[in-house]
Amino acid sequence: MSLTLEHIARLANVSRSTVSRVVNDEPNVRPELRERIWQVIRETGYQPHAAARSLVTRRTRIVGVIIPEALTKLFTDPFFPRLLYGITETCNARHYYLNLALCNGPAGQEEMYRRVLGSGNLDGVIVASAQLSDPIFPKLLGNGVPFVLAGRHPDERVNYVDVDNVGGARMAVEHLLRLGHTRIATITGPLTMTSGEDRLTGYRQALEAQRMGIDEQLVVEGDYTEGGGALAMRRLLAASPTAVFAASDVMAIGALKVLREVGRRVPQDVALVGFDDVTIATAVEPPLTTVRQPIGQLGSMAADLLLDLLEKPQGPPGQAPSVQAARIVLPTRLVVRDSCGALL
Repeated sequence: MSLTLEHIARLANVSRSTVSRVVNDEPNVRPELRERIWQVIRETGYQPHAAARSLVTRRTRIVGVIIPEALTKLFTDPFFPRLLYGITETCNARHYYLNLALCNGPAGQEEMYRRVLGSGNLDGVIVASAQLSDPIFPKLLGNGVPFVLAGRHPDERVNYVDVDNVGGARMAVEHLLRLGHTRIATITGPLTMTSGEDRLTGYRQALEAQRMGIDEQLVVEGDYTEGGGALAMRRLLAASPTAVFAASDVMAIGALKVLREVGRRVPQDVALVGFDDVTIATAVEPPLTTVRQPIGQLGSMAADLLLDLLEKPQGPPGQAPSVQAARIVLPTRLVVRDSCGALL
């Protein structure tokens, strides 16, 4: 026998209308009563009829996550599972469904955007790891779908949650300066992404604060992949850096492999610092000094910001409610391990 609202109401000792208000996320239900009803729903496995509910509320309780990256990168970079874990935790806790939208490179991007945004099935969208020029932003702003970006965006209409990329990179380079290094190279992230721009800015700020000029031979752009880090490190070898700040741990691992290939020891010959503090940072030898960013919290807070926007709208589409900051920047911190030489 399939469960109904009447069954849930009897088990929770409330009226059917109260259960209906809770299921449809309507106000004017006491928090303790709301939680009791959801507890019964969880225990019984009751599934509210999504189509019927959306007719009442004009909402589907489905949130889309759009990651415009190649599938190979998505499933090999440990950043993305942590981010998705944080988003999923929040959506589960607040009784929303998650729709993950992926494409395998630029060729399928336009079709994926048309299909996802044109379906009418999404209440809102979280966008992660997008290029500044990505066509998703004008599309979202144009059709009024509420969205939040996991990462900084310069457009004042875009809600986002980000980490302190500038401050984190600056901390990393300042640490290398304190260790006595003067030829500090950097492998940047893609400079078409704000995280890549901001981490390069932090690198430059740290050197400029010490009145050190920027040697452009020590700056090579990467792409947040191990292969990209290795390629960038090969280009840097001719400049003879004594230290390298890589804008991601995955790129730092690529750089480490190249340094080993050419017989340069880490940290004795070249100190190495990454960014992210993903699991691989402690799995390599020597363990990687890195800037820790709270990736799971980044995903969780992006989801919370979007759901608050959906549930408490107080302005035009695309703007955050006044009770919730539209732009949140989470702190980063330096984690010192063996690869920088400070612990030797």
